[in-house]
Amino acid sequence: MTPAGRLLSGASLALLIALSAAPVSAAPASNAAAASQPASAAELARLVDIPYERFTLPNGLRVLVHTDRKAPVVAVSIWYGVGSKHEPAGRTGFAHLFEHLMFNGSENAPGDFFKPLQEVGATDFNGTTWFDRTNYFQTVPVGALDRALFLESDRMGYLLGAVTQDKLDNQRGVVQNEKRQGDNQPFGLVEYVINDNLFPQGHGYRHSTIGSMADLDAASLADVKRWFSDNYGPNNAVLVLAGDIDARTARTLVEKYFGAIPRGPRVAPVPDGPVTLKVPVSLALKDRVATTRIYRSWSTPGLNDLSSVALEAGVSVLGGLSSSRLDNALVRDEKVAVSVSADYGVFQSVGVLTLSADVRPGVSPDLVAKRMDEVIAGLIASGPSAEELDRARRVEIAGKIRATESVGGFGGKAVTLAEGELYNNDPQLYRKRLDAYAALTPSAVQSALKTWLGRPALSLRVDPGERDLDGGPLGGDTAAKGAVIDRTGVATSARAARAEPSMPGAGKVSDLDFPSIERATLANGMPVVYAQRAGEPRTLITASFDAGTAADQVRDFGLQSMMLRALTEGAGGLSSRQIAEESEKLGASLGAAAGSDRSGVLLDALTPNLTPSLALYAAVLKRPTFEAAVVERLRGQQLSRITSEANNPSAVAAAELSRRLYGTNHPYGVRAGSAGDAAVVGRVTPADLKAAHDRWIRPDNGRLVIVSDLPLSALLPRLNAALGDWKPEAGVARGVKTFSEPPVASGNRIVLVDRPKSPQSVIAAGQVLQARGGDDLLALQAGNEVLGGSFLSRLNMNLRETKGWSYGVGSGISETTDRVAFRINAPVQADRTADSISELLKDVRDFTTTRGTTAEERQLTVDGATRELPGTFEGSAAVLTGLSKIAEFNRPDDWYERLPERYGAMTAAEMDGAVRRAVDPSRLTFVVVGDASVVKPQLDKLGLPVEVIASPPAGK
Repeated sequence: MTPAGRLLSGASLALLIALSAAPVSAAPASNAAAASQPASAAELARLVDIPYERFTLPNGLRVLVHTDRKAPVVAVSIWYGVGSKHEPAGRTGFAHLFEHLMFNGSENAPGDFFKPLQEVGATDFNGTTWFDRTNYFQTVPVGALDRALFLESDRMGYLLGAVTQDKLDNQRGVVQNEKRQGDNQPFGLVEYVINDNLFPQGHGYRHSTIGSMADLDAASLADVKRWFSDNYGPNNAVLVLAGDIDARTARTLVEKYFGAIPRGPRVAPVPDGPVTLKVPVSLALKDRVATTRIYRSWSTPGLNDLSSVALEAGVSVLGGLSSSRLDNALVRDEKVAVSVSADYGVFQSVGVLTLSADVRPGVSPDLVAKRMDEVIAGLIASGPSAEELDRARRVEIAGKIRATESVGGFGGKAVTLAEGELYNNDPQLYRKRLDAYAALTPSAVQSALKTWLGRPALSLRVDPGERDLDGGPLGGDTAAKGAVIDRTGVATSARAARAEPSMPGAGKVSDLDFPSIERATLANGMPVVYAQRAGEPRTLITASFDAGTAADQVRDFGLQSMMLRALTEGAGGLSSRQIAEESEKLGASLGAAAGSDRSGVLLDALTPNLTPSLALYAAVLKRPTFEAAVVERLRGQQLSRITSEANNPSAVAAAELSRRLYGTNHPYGVRAGSAGDAAVVGRVTPADLKAAHDRWIRPDNGRLVIVSDLPLSALLPRLNAALGDWKPEAGVARGVKTFSEPPVASGNRIVLVDRPKSPQSVIAAGQVLQARGGDDLLALQAGNEVLGGSFLSRLNMNLRETKGWSYGVGSGISETTDRVAFRINAPVQADRTADSISELLKDVRDFTTTRGTTAEERQLTVDGATRELPGTFEGSAAVLTGLSKIAEFNRPDDWYERLPERYGAMTAAEMDGAVRRAVDPSRLTFVVVGDASVVKPQLDKLGLPVEVIASPPAGK
């Protein structure tokens, strides 16, 4: 199952951390369940509806059109029926490699694919490859739809003349660095091991989508051109247009741009399905991880088999819900595991079901494995209760409601329709699956669990230690069969040139109409900042408090984080389990996190269930209990998180850079979002957590920021009923933060964190600036966009697109209350570490001296930043982020609507001047996390001071 079953979804958690939001309170907890009867699962399921019209071109291109007028944008999503399961032996990784090549320009649109998209203000543009398909997507202003369709059709029908050996070599390097970056993470080799042992040789789902290094090295220009000709025909694709468009308009445009492309070969289906192991398989690995992790995996039914719905629900009850059987037994009650998870990857014809448990330090892994197996067996024997099944059903439906608010991106309406059409010839596959969920019974779920989890399992144990497996050779399959290609009747002669080869202009882009901002004050004086967003029945509330990790003042680093995590672990007479069960019943997401300057609690509620959701929210905010036994459990979990961060190269680099930039006394000398200091977490008491809550999480220290489909007049009575009586704890003073002056760097220096056997080096660099987050940073941010803030920036285009040494490089300006920092992040291949630092320094020096923003770069930045605004604020979460920033930095209400005018008046000289006044390349501090035996000799040749420090031992 996906993490959506947890108290806070992954998307909501990312939003919460970005906002540094905060909590709200409500009616007495004892009335939480009775405050209002929640909507039934069937009622919620009816809220998911994606009507569409469908037509097919003579060349076989299937087209789906969905009309959604809430924003003047259209999502363009094209899915090709080619993925890694279609790759034969010696060609593993080709589908993903070609995904990269498709962004390097076509015959009539030479150059990087992202440039003409950025010119028109495209948002959510990318491409992905998986076992069954490759997809490409972008959301564009309505006026730019012609350009988007021209670009997509040009790379479908007129690509091969633009594919060169140089482009192949470059993208081969980029993909290999993407593989190194993934392999370099803790548990980064587990997926290879599971799939290699779950499926036999030659099975389509056995080898990794990224492929093997050897096969990538062997790819020739002729190989990749044949791959394109075989797989990228219009008859092997589905195009979805979703947004401010109708089917009649869509048909005219699609026929114009795609109609002349001839059919390609027929790609036969790859029929490989679930596999049953003959006997149980047990494996063990060592890796640089925090604690032992126990896995259980099975091959299971795929998306097209509706029996997978019952299994999915059962797995949710087993380990996906916050109140799951494994959570309750292993984490909450017995405290033998610090976390559990259940992942059900449901592909077209196969599923991969993996359960895992992270062993609590000091507990026998064998005991955890035994208890894990007993809990699994117990659910198979008894089946879920009706209440458990209902909660799983509600969580699934709520997740679908949230996912389909957006028209495009990685999981919106266009994706939902395309997936059903490509995999099942039915765009309403999502509806079939929701209906199947609605019809499930406990006995049906029990039967599915018996059928699929009663078979032999693949058991894997990963222990802390030096990694004993090399990821380089992994990912391929020398027996892969691939797909049968039928080229009968396909023309072998060269295709005719495009009749209209000129790229359309940007078209007219509508002005941003940011929702009107309203303000109010609760009965207790707590301010409310509100915007209405019609459409999906969803209410987002964040209570943002002036706290964050800066409230810890370094000496108590970890206290704020632990206190916030404890809020949903017991409040107002409700236990941790009861809070989890209630949120699941309501289809609500509830959670808390700390950024640098602000702490927050986010409620993401379905509006039909808003009143009882507010009651639960209020209980969590006003009356957390901080019970001693719960605090001990949270302590173990937080210490494990700290150890995990110490074994993650990106986290180590970020944390060390913060310490070097700000020093040990400044609150920003620690990494925002980090779990804290082990010594602090080890000594925190329940009384400490309550004191922190009373000082910081209080109505006179925060505000409510709300986006809802309801008007403010309908919300205020409910908010006052829930939170209006909330008052600060008597006699407790509000917390106050202090900021010391960060040290001034005297010159370039390098700190090398030795991480043996790392296949990649993570470079983090930065400098503390004089500016603060509340200052006007627009010109500085625009200049950084050119230098390192976008895919087309100089830093990324140099190290990724020109050199091929990295999967991605970027720079940014932190928006913090006190002094902001300029930071660069660059994961690079280990043998190019010093070369990469030289190139980074050269690019920054050039930009701040002789090679400032060109007229073309300035225009691209201005056009992209202004034209993307309507698409940026399509969804409720993005509006909430915008509101929060307006409130946090005291910006005017029309801040976003005035941006086009401000960008339009900005000159290249102003962009250059802002960067040059702020960033001094001679004062950049570099942190490198990598293998010192490989990296140190390179760094010594740079002529800069190099300090080598040891990384924590594996698992410490």
